[in-house]
Amino acid sequence: MSSLPFPACEGACRSCAARRAGLCSALHQQRPPPLLLAATAARGLCEGRRNLAAAAIGGRKITHPGKAILAGGIAGAIEICITFPTEYVKTQLQLDERANPPRYRGIGDCVRLTVQDHGLRGLYRGLSSLLYGSIPKSAVRFGTFEMLSNPMRDHTGRLDNKRSLLCGLGAGIAEAVLVVCPMETLKVKLIHDQCSLRPRYRGFFHGVSEIIREQGLRGTYQGLTPTLLKQGSNQAIRFYVMNALRNWYNGDEPRREMHPIVTAMFGATAGAASVFGNTPLDVVKTRMQGLEAYRYKNTLDCAFQILKHEGLHAFYKGTVPRLGRVCLDVAIVFVIYEEVVKLLNDVWKTQ
Repeated sequence: MSSLPFPACEGACRSCAARRAGLCSALHQQRPPPLLLAATAARGLCEGRRNLAAAAIGGRKITHPGKAILAGGIAGAIEICITFPTEYVKTQLQLDERANPPRYRGIGDCVRLTVQDHGLRGLYRGLSSLLYGSIPKSAVRFGTFEMLSNPMRDHTGRLDNKRSLLCGLGAGIAEAVLVVCPMETLKVKLIHDQCSLRPRYRGFFHGVSEIIREQGLRGTYQGLTPTLLKQGSNQAIRFYVMNALRNWYNGDEPRREMHPIVTAMFGATAGAASVFGNTPLDVVKTRMQGLEAYRYKNTLDCAFQILKHEGLHAFYKGTVPRLGRVCLDVAIVFVIYEEVVKLLNDVWKTQ
């Protein structure tokens, strides 16, 4: 007779049943039922949608590149019509450095003589070439920036400052190659031609046709290297400063809207930073795109010749008029861009 209080087979069966029950319980704990899996997946999907929605309504909204292109073009057109006279004076003073003796004694004298010789319309000579370039330039700049920055933003739409620097650099390089270099070259040549005793070009289109006929398309890409350096550093500095100030202003409230006055102040600050950062590159670029660009072998030779014959201060010639123009320029562009994007968000629904 067995010494066990229950039959051997019964104890084994009960033990096996207990083990099976424990194993089933463990399996049920490890593998949730199908309804729970479906609920978890739905919850994850909703969370992802909420993140996208949070990014769309965050402090720096996710902007569709198409909206950025349209808003940038509109902002560029309005801005250049307001600020062109300061650009004209800046270019005149930089080109006047080559004259012996110089014709202008300063900003005020340049404005006075221009109005005296050509009337108020003289301050807008060459506007057409810059207007034709300003619209696509701003469109390419903001479209490229939004295209590069959108994938880099977090779930609230916030863009890291270092990434904004890289996105700004990419936007500057894109606008330099596609728009700025050919249009700036034409602008400088046309303004320089109008300052000569016997102007050759009768207008923008005649000037473009003559330059291409004589020099080919290569004639519109003079000074590409300094233009790349200038525009790349320009937009890198501007977007970095603007984004840093925006992040500081928003703080822990990513959905906070910036008043246009605040946007203008931040834009002017970003413009001033870019002026002090790359005015020497702007001077070299202007010389390389002028009618006397043939005097220089390349960008480095141009910089060396300026330093050798005119001194270090020549690299900052025209800083004051450029500072006023750029601060106003960047402030206007950012304000108009932001407001146009807000309008487009109401009439153009995108994901």
